[in-house]
Amino acid sequence: MDRYITVPLQEADAVSLKAGDYVYLTGTIYTARDAAHKRMYETLDAKEALPIEMDRNVIYYMGPSPAREGRPIGSAGPTTASRMDKYAPRLLDLGLKGMIGKGKRSQAVKDAIVRNKAVYFAAVGGAGALLSRSIVESTVIAYDDLGTEAIRELKVKDFPCIVVIDSQGNDLYETATAQYCKNI
Repeated sequence: MDRYITVPLQEADAVSLKAGDYVYLTGTIYTARDAAHKRMYETLDAKEALPIEMDRNVIYYMGPSPAREGRPIGSAGPTTASRMDKYAPRLLDLGLKGMIGKGKRSQAVKDAIVRNKAVYFAAVGGAGALLSRSIVESTVIAYDDLGTEAIRELKVKDFPCIVVIDSQGNDLYETATAQYCKNI
C-alpha cells in the first residue's frame, strides 16, 4: 500500500505502517552515518546534549556527494544500516521513531524498534541521484568537521522508501524470502 506520511513521525503513523508498505515522506529528516553516530554516542556517555532531538525524528543513513549547481544536495543514496546497529537501540530508546538505510538489522535493533514503536525504512541503493530529487533543502547542523558524515537537516518532499521492519517486528527481508522460497 502507498502511504504519504509527514515527518517528524507521529507514533500513530509509525504504528500504522506495515512491512512492505511504500511510503513517501514529507517534512524534516536528518542524516547521520558511522562517524556522527560514534560522536553522538560519546556525547551521551559524557552526559551532554545531542545536537539534534531524537523524539519522533527520522535519521537517514546517508553521506551525500557534492551538490551540482542549483541543487541543494548531490547524489543521496542510503548506506548499509547494520554499521549503525551498535548505536541505534540507544537512540531509539531516546525517542527516535524511524531510520532509513539499506540492508538487514540486528536482533537488538529489531527489539528496540518494537519496544519503542518505531520503524525501519529502506531506500533503494544505487538510486541516489533519483532520491536526491526529493530533497528540497540540505543544511549542515552539526559535526561540520566530518565532511560528508556531518549531520544534515534535510527538508524532503515525497521521499520514497519501503517499510522493512514495522513496529510489530515484522521484517520484510524475512517474510519476502520465505514467500519467495514457498513459491519456487
